[in-house]
Amino acid sequence: RAQPLAELAQTIGAFAVVGDTCSATDCEQVLAKTIDKFGKVDVVIANAGVMSLGSTTELDVSEWEETLSINVTGAMQICRAALPFMIQSCSGAIITVSSVAGLATMSDTAAYVTSKHALQGYTKTLAIDYGRYGIRANALAPGWVRTPMSDDEMQQLADRRGITFDEAVAMTVAHLPLARMAQPGEIAACAEFLASDDASFVTGATLVADGGGNVVDVGAIAL
Repeated sequence: RAQPLAELAQTIGAFAVVGDTCSATDCEQVLAKTIDKFGKVDVVIANAGVMSLGSTTELDVSEWEETLSINVTGAMQICRAALPFMIQSCSGAIITVSSVAGLATMSDTAAYVTSKHALQGYTKTLAIDYGRYGIRANALAPGWVRTPMSDDEMQQLADRRGITFDEAVAMTVAHLPLARMAQPGEIAACAEFLASDDASFVTGATLVADGGGNVVDVGAIAL
């Protein structure tokens, strides 16, 4: 999406290049332009992703393929384009943005959950294969984050239940120990940590940022 990239680049003084991670050619061009401007690549954050709904018998095969293409193959292709430059400099950090859906599951999300589990497995292979070059690879697993995507999901929930948007949000976070969604900046801070020298001995790991939801025994909440 060219417009939000251009707006952000202007705000923070970044260098933005538009590309589709499903295209190996686009990934190679993005890296070529990055190297041309900066001379090296220090960090890759594979964050492109889509959400899809449907169980195995309901999901269209084309939607399954598109979800895995963007969420898994897209991450692989941007890493594949960046790794030769990281190997050359014997350094670098890769962060793949997975989800708590890569640790557990929910109903009617066969393609999405499969893709996020696969992404965490892929990240572990990066850690093993390229650690000897000083390259670290970790996954970030956010829970609910207040973004346009989650807002759409909350509105859909509100419409299905005949409740307000705010009531849908409250219902969604009711079982989280922190009882709220994350702000995007909180997840960005986790990515910044994984990319920094403060995480110099962290690789092959998954950092969960879900407001504590993964520790809740949902079956015992009513007790």
